[in-house]
Amino acid sequence: MRILLIHQAFCGPNDPGGTRHYEIALRLVAQGHEVTIVTSRYSYLTGAKKTHCRYPDGIRVFLAPALSGLHKSYLQRILVFLSFTVSSFFVALRSGPQDVILGTSPPIFQCFSALAMALLRRRPFVLEVRDLWPDFASALGVVRNPLLIAAAKILEKIVYQFSNVVVVNSPAYKSYLRKAGVPESRIVVIPNGTNAADFNPNDKGDAFRAENGLANSFAVMYTGALGVANGAESIVEAAYLLRTESDVKFVVIGDGKHKSKLQREAQALGLENVLFLPAQPKKRMPEVLAAADVCVATLANIPSLQVTYPNKVFDYMAAGRPIVLAMEGPIREALQASDGGICVIPGDHSALAEAVRLLRRAPELRTEMGAKARAYVEQHFSRTEQANDFIDLLESIASPAMVVSRKRQQRICAHVDE
Repeated sequence: MRILLIHQAFCGPNDPGGTRHYEIALRLVAQGHEVTIVTSRYSYLTGAKKTHCRYPDGIRVFLAPALSGLHKSYLQRILVFLSFTVSSFFVALRSGPQDVILGTSPPIFQCFSALAMALLRRRPFVLEVRDLWPDFASALGVVRNPLLIAAAKILEKIVYQFSNVVVVNSPAYKSYLRKAGVPESRIVVIPNGTNAADFNPNDKGDAFRAENGLANSFAVMYTGALGVANGAESIVEAAYLLRTESDVKFVVIGDGKHKSKLQREAQALGLENVLFLPAQPKKRMPEVLAAADVCVATLANIPSLQVTYPNKVFDYMAAGRPIVLAMEGPIREALQASDGGICVIPGDHSALAEAVRLLRRAPELRTEMGAKARAYVEQHFSRTEQANDFIDLLESIASPAMVVSRKRQQRICAHVDE
């Protein structure tokens, strides 16, 4: 197969952010397929130019020009998205023949580049939905104009209508899609996950600790985006409540539009127990998370947001670290099933602080929770299994009459063995 993915926020191993698509591409190439990715020159998380990376044979990455200034303002953000939508289409036209076209949202605008390519080349179009845009943007107050919201809904329905399959990374998205008119038969759930083998739960991250003055600290770590949806204000407020616990240090690693605001809040409160660090390349995350005693994941306390499977939580679990989770929905259910952490109500900074205090005083409980979290994610959220499911899907879409999927082969072989 020759697969084309248009993805403005695509991350390679040298980039900060989720590498779901890169890891799937590696497995596709290992099975003899070719993957072409059209992406932006600028990091979606930091806004900076991406670090040069050499990709394995079979993965072709094309950089499409786009405006910079992703985090300057909402208007600038829209202009950045639109500029990439236009340029990515013309870059994709020059990328060679394809068998399957893959679009991913958000941002939803780039899906129209992928859809246009699919219609032009008369190839199957697979749509992946990673966040429910524009509903999330509307719930957060980022988009308030009713005409703009109505227009966005129309655009959303167009890409749903023309997709052969809609892939979602959280089971909670299915009901939303059904209400939007997508038949159940065209919805496939392939959740986020992690490659647990990349993480060593016995590693203490000594080098990272020494590098950042954490040698004698009880490190409470958050990694990832720092935007309006992430609810990281609770971390600063919890740090204020724990400011007299001399060894507790909150380590906030990431970038986003709200990072400067969080830094100003911490400074205004005179907090010396909060350390802000830049976003780290994905390949360094095992070392980074090894330095944590406890990991924290938060979301804004808005019901429509509580439907996601955040990648960071699966990485936390793979690292064997106990988690304080300020989220609702399926990720909370997964953490509770694993018994790998403590769940608090989103936005309740007092409960978050109390959970950190409890774990600080209970080293045996931390060890037990970390081990259970890792065992659960290995069993239920393996990146390899998810990548194989994705490959199965793409193969069946590309050539349903000619390709027998691995799952069917396994069923046939099992029947023969019996």
